[in-house]
Amino acid sequence: MSPNASVDADTATDAVLLKLDRNIFHHGGLGVIRSLGRLGIRVHAMREDRFAPAGASRYARGSALPMPACADPADVLELLDRLAGRLPGPALLVATDDAGAILLAEHGDKLRPRYLFPNPPADLPRRVAGKATLAEICRAAGVPHPATMVPVDAAEATAFADAYGYPVVAKVNLPWSADKAVGLQSTTVVHSRHAMLGLVARARRATGDGPDTGLLLQEYLPPGPDGTRQDWFFHGYFDASARCLFGHTGIKERSFPVHAGLTSYGRWAPNERLRAEAVALLSGLGYQGAVDLDYRRDPRDDSYRLLDFNPRLGAQFRLFQDSAGIDVVRALHLDLTGRDVTAGEAVPDRTLVVENFDPIAALAYRREGHLSVRSWLASVRAADEAAWFAFDDPVPFLLTGARTLWQAAEHRLRR
Repeated sequence: MSPNASVDADTATDAVLLKLDRNIFHHGGLGVIRSLGRLGIRVHAMREDRFAPAGASRYARGSALPMPACADPADVLELLDRLAGRLPGPALLVATDDAGAILLAEHGDKLRPRYLFPNPPADLPRRVAGKATLAEICRAAGVPHPATMVPVDAAEATAFADAYGYPVVAKVNLPWSADKAVGLQSTTVVHSRHAMLGLVARARRATGDGPDTGLLLQEYLPPGPDGTRQDWFFHGYFDASARCLFGHTGIKERSFPVHAGLTSYGRWAPNERLRAEAVALLSGLGYQGAVDLDYRRDPRDDSYRLLDFNPRLGAQFRLFQDSAGIDVVRALHLDLTGRDVTAGEAVPDRTLVVENFDPIAALAYRREGHLSVRSWLASVRAADEAAWFAFDDPVPFLLTGARTLWQAAEHRLRR
């Protein structure tokens, strides 16, 4: 029997994806559409245009909404309010990016009771999603975190790098803000003083007359004795009492950009120590809803340092589907519709590949000497879950391939 058949979902309660990041290659939304759609739940998706891959899924059965032109709260609330009038009843609202999670926490009361969504402390999603404020939370909670600073100018940025040594990790301090849309990557590994000066100059142009560069700098944690790094993540769901109803840990086998970006190949790896640390932090903060935490093991003191706190569903959440068919978004739907979340057994070594990013990541790992072509091909063939391809839903994969090739051609023509 398929694990989907054992999930007692309320199929009368629709789901709506709240997506404000205009990234057509964000595969987390497609994961939500498929996960709930396979249970017979109607999913209404926001999409960038008519050829957005996720919106073309056979499981996006409701009318696909156009994304708002900007993330102004009033515009988004009006759009969702209009949609609610066409739905058969209260619908689950699922945020797939930080901007959506922050908007719901700070302005979502206007949408209740027409929508069902978690109710964390109103200021918490903004505080944990901000890189500088997350560092403050970690210090207050005694959670290991890399050394960080928010430089006001190039002199402070280079002084920090000189103190900790290159490479240095540079992040957009407020990744959901407009600064991200002007050519700055969310995370950049800076290898030299020249590169640091160039990045600060670009950041300053983005922030204009802001009080600082808009960047946060972090020390680059060293690799282990074998030259490799252990990047971990925790995905979970916490109920209205901040209890963890579903939560598991995994390892980033490969990431894009390499060692600093999203998971391009992930593996389910139970780690009870790390899970306990994550649950203690989240429960202590009174957190509610889906969450995605990124950690890196520091071999200097055998600690797990919290790198990023995403107060919403993680893009690779489909890696964690247990033996009972429960994953994070299904736990969310079950709990908010008044059903029990009866989790099954963990499925260690279950893997997920992101097809449009992993080949590029693999090239970098091969140059480092940590991956061969044969081992990469074997890992892809053995993957249990793909971000885009599914036998029962092939169109998103085809559109992703076509649009990837189109973007590559456009980039080449611009160059």
